[in-house]
Amino acid sequence: MSNSVKYIFVTGGVTSSLGKGIIAASLAKLLQARGYSITIQKLDPYINIDPGTLNPYEHGECYVTDDGAETDLDLGHYERFLNVPTSQANNITTGRIYQSVIEKERKGDFLGKTVQVIPHVTDEIKQRIQLLSKNNKYDIVITEIGGTVGDIESLPYIEAVRQMMWEHEKDCLVIHLTLIPYLSAAGELKTKPTQHSVKALLELGVQPDILCCRSEHELDLNLRRKIAKFCNVSMNAVIEARDASSIYDVPLLMQAEELDSVVLEKLSLSKKSTPELKTWKRFLKRLRNPKTDVNIALIGKYVELKDSYKSISEAFIHAGVSNDAKVNLNWIHSDKLDKSNIEKKLSHMDGILVAPGFGSRGVAGKIDAVQFAREHEIPFLGICLGMQCAVIEFARNVLNLDDANTTEIASKTSAPVIAMMEEQKSISDYGGTMRLGAYKCQLNPKSNIGKAFHSDLISERHRHRYEFNSEYRDLFESNGMIATGINPETGLVEVVEIPKHPWFVGVQFHPEYKSTVDEPHPLFVAFVGAALKNKKK
Repeated sequence: MSNSVKYIFVTGGVTSSLGKGIIAASLAKLLQARGYSITIQKLDPYINIDPGTLNPYEHGECYVTDDGAETDLDLGHYERFLNVPTSQANNITTGRIYQSVIEKERKGDFLGKTVQVIPHVTDEIKQRIQLLSKNNKYDIVITEIGGTVGDIESLPYIEAVRQMMWEHEKDCLVIHLTLIPYLSAAGELKTKPTQHSVKALLELGVQPDILCCRSEHELDLNLRRKIAKFCNVSMNAVIEARDASSIYDVPLLMQAEELDSVVLEKLSLSKKSTPELKTWKRFLKRLRNPKTDVNIALIGKYVELKDSYKSISEAFIHAGVSNDAKVNLNWIHSDKLDKSNIEKKLSHMDGILVAPGFGSRGVAGKIDAVQFAREHEIPFLGICLGMQCAVIEFARNVLNLDDANTTEIASKTSAPVIAMMEEQKSISDYGGTMRLGAYKCQLNPKSNIGKAFHSDLISERHRHRYEFNSEYRDLFESNGMIATGINPETGLVEVVEIPKHPWFVGVQFHPEYKSTVDEPHPLFVAFVGAALKNKKK
């Protein structure tokens, strides 16, 4: 390992969901603003190969990278904060580690040795951690370890960190994120959970260098002194991580706590210049001071768990700021939407988004929502399955193809307006039939999407199995639904629009994955703009 690359590990104790991903992304943002080249990776302790086959109720959104990796939603935060694309190498699961070790054993790479967690599994983990810096492209690699210290699943990862700390002492640093709960009955903050969490880490041979303490209240000097003494860290390495009103406040809160300065000091790196974060601060100022607001319905079947649509809700925050507006997202369960209640739920909306998804549950409600948006001239955006629902709705209610459907739901439909591509039909592995990652799309420059992008060739990320059936294209176009985005290599329809409607766009790709603070996604910006126009009307 080259001495020029530094490794920062972010672990968590006491409870999950403390915000390791946001702390990692915030630190990365500060170090990037100081002129360092940074990347972040996530090590996930579950045995699935990737989150692609995980239920969103279990895991939240499955995020997709340009190179087609299905990853943890934290990678979305990394990209939104850093404005740098991630890849397959930025998300590693235990399933992938074991798969690789077993493949090597089958090939005879271990020369007949007994394959064990140490050294074979831990060596594989260390190799994956260092893979990102092989070409010396990055100055610093931040590695977030999923789960909490003490979980059986994460033990091999902590052991790999221990080994790296021992092998490359001057190049590694551990930040431990922990909880300081407030007991209202006693009226005080309690440090014992943090002490126990650090003790658990010490028992595994890892001494944290910095503690980030999640708390609802301020940590006073006495409390910081106590934590430092009991946990073997310096006073300036006890960092307060207060609850914030927005995740986008966290980099500035961490800067105020001098987290980046402490990290650079401990890694013997130059502090270079103090980060000004002008664009970030401008974004936050506009976020806090919207000039107007707009009501948008998000129709989906996982709306109880908002993390299922994390990138969509964040893309609306970015697009709202671009339009100086606060986007009020109305989360509507597609399963509970039908002709009897649709007027009540959607008539006061300024815009309607039909969300992506898989399977038949909730599709009827999505199709009803599309019809309502089309007939009442409410700005509409359909993403992936949302676009497919728009095609089905148009086929049934405008083309009078009563049986129109997707073959995902009705394999024997007489009007398969959405169907699987021929070359995918012979693949039996569930993950193998997916079109994943970035593909090019040729836009009609005069269309709504063409005007949004100011470009006629774009690249967007996909995650789907079924496509618009091009055999029906002429019929759709002669009746008013136009294909305004086409894959230049395959001829597949990527975007549909209804030009006679004020703003009606369905896209087969997932624009939400590419929206960042620095570069809000143009399609979301245009959609929010159309919703604002509709509100004024």
